[in-house]
This record gives sequence, structure tokens and C-alpha cells, in this order.
Amino acid sequence: MTREEQIESAATAYRETRADSSIVDSPAWHDLDEEGRVLAHTRAAALRRLEAALDPDGLSTMARALLQKIGG
Repeated sequence: MTREEQIESAATAYRETRADSSIVDSPAWHDLDEEGRVLAHTRAAALRRLEAALDPDGLSTMARALLQKIGG
């Protein structure tokens, strides 16, 4: 996986979950250096804002997943 692919993977909202419903960290996140993690975080924040802007309720996919997880 290229560095750009790692950054993109770490920035996405999708996360695997374990049998106990806990969220698995993105393996790509752990493979990135400090600069790559900053870039991934910046990209993730921008993606969440875009998702929320397109959603009728103003929620990102991450916000929806969290609300579903806590029963909201």
C-alpha cells in the first residue's frame, strides 16, 4: 500500500468492529508517520464536513454510526 493509500484508508469513516462491538483502529493509521497521521486527520475532518453538508440532518456517516451504536 502506498503512503497516499494509507492516508486515504486512515481517513475513511469505515471501521471494522469486533464481536464485542468495539471498534478496530485502522491498521493504516499505525503504519503512518506523524506527518501522515496529521494529513489523514485533516482529510478525515474535511470528509466528515462534506458528508454532513450533504446529509438532510447535517450528520456525517461517523455521527450516524455513533448514534446507532448508542441507540440514538
